[in-house]
Amino acid sequence: MSTPNAPRTARERARAELTREIKEEARRQLASVGANGLSLRAVARELGMVSSALYRYYPSRDDLLTALIIDAYNSLGDAAEQAIATTAGSSLRRWLAACHAIRDWAVCRPHEYALIYGSPVPGYRAPEATIAPAGRVPLAFVGVLGSAVAAGEVTVEPGARVASPAEAGGALSDQAVKLLAALPGPAGAVPPDVLLRAVIAWTQLFGMISFELFGQFVGSFEPADALFTHSVAQLAQYVGFRPQD
Repeated sequence: MSTPNAPRTARERARAELTREIKEEARRQLASVGANGLSLRAVARELGMVSSALYRYYPSRDDLLTALIIDAYNSLGDAAEQAIATTAGSSLRRWLAACHAIRDWAVCRPHEYALIYGSPVPGYRAPEATIAPAGRVPLAFVGVLGSAVAAGEVTVEPGARVASPAEAGGALSDQAVKLLAALPGPAGAVPPDVLLRAVIAWTQLFGMISFELFGQFVGSFEPADALFTHSVAQLAQYVGFRPQD
């Protein structure tokens, strides 16, 4: 039985390197033919492998898609979490930093973004293994929001229409409420109405990014830098973050 920190054998290193090459070639295919056109045979051909050898790494196209999806979610999660961890100052600054980091990641990796936030791949059903990676970004936002609530950095503008706890609870699924309550520390104490506004802001954030990447701003709001900066600031205000001094 090997120990967790034991050096990898030459065979393990070779397998890890070939796995990396397979996924890199698959990402190139995403850029050229999209997820629908991803083919194990084409990947094997480009790498100079026989198909049967590649099947030992990924038995099916769906297995390879799952690996790419998990990698994309984790890469995006890394970007958001790093932005939050390295941004000093208020919770609002950390929230906005995460928003910009997510957009920057998406602009640099549009085909990976499309894989996880674009149209579903016909015939593919994401397995349970994708759930935790997919949850990293929303949990990062909830963590910032929980800290903001605990520090009194979340308020509501005078006259703003805010859902009552009953209304917010009705709009949120039972599963969402249970997941929130189970979170440790301040994140588990976010009021339902604040969480509801955050969910709405979260969907608007990804809607703006999708509009930009999928060409909906061409001829109107391109480049979208100024629009994005203004919009995420407005969304943060809608969530309830106090404006910066």
